[in-house]
Amino acid sequence: MTPANEQLPPRLRPVREVIRDEQSMKAPILEALGDGPLTIPQIAEAVGKPVREVTMWVMGLRKYGWIMEIKEVDDEGYFPYALVPREES
Repeated sequence: MTPANEQLPPRLRPVREVIRDEQSMKAPILEALGDGPLTIPQIAEAVGKPVREVTMWVMGLRKYGWIMEIKEVDDEGYFPYALVPREES
């Protein structure tokens, strides 16, 4: 049994619920990357969401060509992600 003053870990949201938020998180993530490449933990901090959820959203944005990883990992072993250049219309 957990002592009354001990904090329990936060409840993880179901994957289905996280995926449902992908479209609403697209703009904040792209905005965070507007100033330059960031790793997933840095993106999570910038948008104020858990790394686990941001990982799913970043992989979706990568899959659909909005962002790309930079082929060199940082000192902690994370790949930075950057915006894919878009042609002005």
